[in-house]
Order: sequence, then structure tokens, then C-alpha cells
Amino acid sequence: MSPTLRHGDQLLVRAVGRGGRVRAGEVVLARFPSRPELLVVKRVVREVPGGHWVQGDSPAVADDSRAFGPAVVVGRVVLRLWPRPHRLPPAPDLGG
Repeated sequence: MSPTLRHGDQLLVRAVGRGGRVRAGEVVLARFPSRPELLVVKRVVREVPGGHWVQGDSPAVADDSRAFGPAVVVGRVVLRLWPRPHRLPPAPDLGG
């Protein structure tokens, strides 16, 4: 998620219940059904049957839906608490 987030940032996450709506561009906490032990912070690209397509802001990294398929969103990242509190910037152009 760099440059938006960096390893070690502490985040405030609001839980998203079953069927909770998230929009393309939002930063979320998600799990992949194929890798339930993996909890990731990614940006929602689009909604697909069975979940959300999520990707990081650094496309060269493959720990996202390109490698593991659709994700189940667990929560929405509200803001970064540490090291410098701030709301997350809007999504870059997702090209689609």
C-alpha cells in the first residue's frame, strides 16, 4: 500500500458486517478465502461475484486479488493513527 501506508503504521478500522457496502477506491482490511490466515490492507478495485477485487497501491506486489482471487472485506480503514495521524487520501485513478 506504499506510498499511502507503510509497514508499521497503526490504523483505525471500522468493521464491515456481512453484506456491508464498500466502494471502489476505499482502503479495506480483507481476507482471501483461498488463504484465510492472510489478513491484508488493500484498496478495493471493483466488486465481483463472491467478493471484492482488491489490489495494493504498488502493482508490482502480488499479495492481492491478482494472486489469490476475490477477497472478503472485514473492515474499512478510517484513518492512520501513527506515526502521523491523517485521513487516507482518495484513490488513484483505477483505470476502469
